[in-house]
Amino acid sequence: MATLKPFAALRPQPELAAQICELPYDVMSSEEACQLAVGKPLSFLHVSKPEIDLPAGTDLYSPAVYAKGKENFAKLIAQGALKQDHKPNFYLYRQIMGQHAQVGLVAAASCEEYLANIIKKHEFTRPDKEDDRVRHIEALNSQTGPVFLTYRAVAAFDAFVAKKIAGLPAVDFNGKDGVRHTSWAISSADEIKFVETQFAQIPFLYIADGHHRSAAAGRVFKSRNGAGHSGQFLAVLFPHNQLQILPYNRVLKDLNGLTPEQLLQKLAAVFDLAPGAAPKPTRKHELGFYFQGQWRTLSFKAQYTATSDPIERLDVTILQKQILAPIFDIDDPRTSQRINFVGGIRGTAELEKLVNSGEYACAFSMFPTSIEDLMSIADAGGIMPPKSTWFEPKLRDAMFCHLI
Repeated sequence: MATLKPFAALRPQPELAAQICELPYDVMSSEEACQLAVGKPLSFLHVSKPEIDLPAGTDLYSPAVYAKGKENFAKLIAQGALKQDHKPNFYLYRQIMGQHAQVGLVAAASCEEYLANIIKKHEFTRPDKEDDRVRHIEALNSQTGPVFLTYRAVAAFDAFVAKKIAGLPAVDFNGKDGVRHTSWAISSADEIKFVETQFAQIPFLYIADGHHRSAAAGRVFKSRNGAGHSGQFLAVLFPHNQLQILPYNRVLKDLNGLTPEQLLQKLAAVFDLAPGAAPKPTRKHELGFYFQGQWRTLSFKAQYTATSDPIERLDVTILQKQILAPIFDIDDPRTSQRINFVGGIRGTAELEKLVNSGEYACAFSMFPTSIEDLMSIADAGGIMPPKSTWFEPKLRDAMFCHLI
């Protein structure tokens, strides 16, 4: 059963939130962060991507980077731009992106339950990225980027949330990308008790996004052995039926020595090919393939999809096993330099641009993985292939910070 705790969040002053809150550190390069933070001294990128304030070419993992992040974080607190609440609360965080709205509960989740797999994972983590988050948490003594969790929706809790968000918000602003961010505090003793009781009846939580953040939180908790640590990590929990998953598309550097004719021949053994089609697949087991200035629709032949195994029937798995490994010799997409991944938010035009530039040889556009697939794989203790899901909208860093 899930144990959630209220906490006294460090939050932006409402009138400064639009200047402070930023996209997560891992969805942009240092160059992009640098451009976004120009002329914005309060931008949280000075904390989450502190290399932007150091000489160009500084090693991203050097001690100076974490020290700079700590210094910039302390500055925002000293200026009063970020202020800690006087008492522990739960919070609600709503995001509106176009026609899509989602409302999450902001809470402190249990490090022990993460380690005990009550909070379920579906991805492997990379040691270097995990180490980076550990050092960031240690330097700041805080978690500044929340882990994005989901749970199977509960009607009684949905009704409570609907009532609560009809009230006056604490923070409300539009990001530069048009996404609206609004938050409310849940502060009365009765409401806090209600939230705790509701989640105590939910058997499992699932990591949607933030495997490295949660792994790092677990490691810091273990290394401190309970001393100087709350035992919790920062999380935002959304009901499963509110999530929006976009595809995670693939671009390939070369044809692995094949001629275009040979490649198309090999693809035809695995797929039914329809040339001149739409860039975006319309259903599961269908892919878009961009090559030589043309889109083709690829549909997996029936023998490749006839399985009840939730991992084996994922499009990303079939693509990896039938195409990327045997045809392109990409055995480990996590480490291969010959493949890249493009989040669905960038659209299929980005794939065309990358291939047309000559930097990449071809691209696959994917149909999004479903949240039901994600949960059934996590329930079975399975691991999804890397880059299977892209959640939108992204949670903003600095909306809530959790001091450990």
